[in-house]
Amino acid sequence: MPQIHPTAVIGHDVELADDVVIGPYCVVEGHVVIGPNVELKAHVYATGHTHIGEGTIIYPFASIGTIPQDLKYNGEASSLVIGKNNTIREHVTINPGTEGGGMVTRIGNNCLLMVGVHVGHDAHVGHHVIFANNATLAGHVHVGDYAVLGGLSAIHQFVRVGAHSMVGGMSGVEHDVIPFTTVMGNRANFAGVNLVGMRRRGFTREDLNAVRTLFSTLFEEGKETLMERLHRLAAHHENLAVEEIFKFMTTASDRAFCTPERS
Repeated sequence: MPQIHPTAVIGHDVELADDVVIGPYCVVEGHVVIGPNVELKAHVYATGHTHIGEGTIIYPFASIGTIPQDLKYNGEASSLVIGKNNTIREHVTINPGTEGGGMVTRIGNNCLLMVGVHVGHDAHVGHHVIFANNATLAGHVHVGDYAVLGGLSAIHQFVRVGAHSMVGGMSGVEHDVIPFTTVMGNRANFAGVNLVGMRRRGFTREDLNAVRTLFSTLFEEGKETLMERLHRLAAHHENLAVEEIFKFMTTASDRAFCTPERS
């Protein structure tokens, strides 16, 4: 039987697993489905076609599933899917999808969204992602597994943030962030390989050297374009981490890449 505080308000269409805990002054309405072992601490608002996965904890004043901040949104029954074992801290806001973006916003498993994080409509967030305080995603952003977004960073709409990458605090990111890289700056540029993150994830010394060598060659000065150099290098690498970079960079995108700042 769910534990529901007497001050909480639960709508008729809400589905709760048997061991859900709903704290004081929470409001859950619409077509929300809450999985096993989920806890809403207090003052949480959840609505819409929202699914909250097993083991997720949501802290006070989070707003989950309210309509997208998109003037094109026309009331379509889009959804928000939050995976398992996530920690969603105070004042986080997450919006569902829109018809123009596939109708769904997704958060993976084992993610940490710190205070004041915003995840915009139609964003797709992978597993084990960390968002520091007040990091924000515009609509249609894709974030790969194990990415880390620093505090007060902002990701432009339609940008892709690659797996195992790191965005420095207070950075504005308007181009795609290549996997395994670190970017930073007012308009973020490539700042190096995310060696610390790769080591923490168990990548080998061979992996680190292969990725470092790839970027050293990829971003060197020369007559070739970035993509010409990429295709030339792709023929000579078999490392799995490098293959992930090639796959990311050859996938169609609306954005350029974060590259080193040129003097």
